[in-house]
Amino acid sequence: TFITKLLHMADEKGMKFSEPVAAFGVRTPCPEQDFTRLKQEYSNLQLVLVILGRGGDLYARIKRTGDTEVGILSQCVQATNVTAIKPQTLGNILLKINAKMGGINNVLSRTGMPMILERPVMIMGADVNHPSAGDGESPSMAAVVASYDRFASKFSVEVRPQPHRVEIIQDLKEMTKNLLRSFFIYTKGHKPERIVMYRDGVSESQFQEVLSYELKAMRTACTETEVDYTPGITFLVVQKRHHT
Repeated sequence: TFITKLLHMADEKGMKFSEPVAAFGVRTPCPEQDFTRLKQEYSNLQLVLVILGRGGDLYARIKRTGDTEVGILSQCVQATNVTAIKPQTLGNILLKINAKMGGINNVLSRTGMPMILERPVMIMGADVNHPSAGDGESPSMAAVVASYDRFASKFSVEVRPQPHRVEIIQDLKEMTKNLLRSFFIYTKGHKPERIVMYRDGVSESQFQEVLSYELKAMRTACTETEVDYTPGITFLVVQKRHHT
């Protein structure tokens, strides 16, 4: 069966899975109720594997309920991938599960390790997602991630809503403080000596405005964390060029 083969491949790759606590079909799925019931019945539940049919809004409802309301990780799989089992598909699913559970899928070899990772460094990435063109009210969503391990393979994330179509990340100071705190906790008190920020989604006309506000917010986050803490900060704006 699909589950048997998934568990077998997981064991081959060094991933330790417990046997599923429950497996059942749902004729009329309702994630809002189903996830709440599962959380109540299995308090230590870590992940729900959901087999999806075609079409509908079930995927969006599962992610919204699990990620923002109940607090249960989920992995969705199309039914066609369950009936026609391929090793490559199983491997891809395990990569996703491993990342969601806090595992590391890839690390750089020691010979290929860039010099910047030889000392404690925090690699950050940030972007702001705006509503569609016809939406004049919904907030924009700012997301910032930051590495917290020596290989820059594990990341913490901070997400905030902000005013409609505002590109500057309004709460970057507090987001950076929280990400620094995650770094401190994971490394048992070490602070990054350098911070590298990759900032996406900034037009050339906004360069100076974004740089002056966001770089200052990051610097303030450092000094508010510790008065004399002034790591080197490299702020890089990443631009995409599509030629069709």
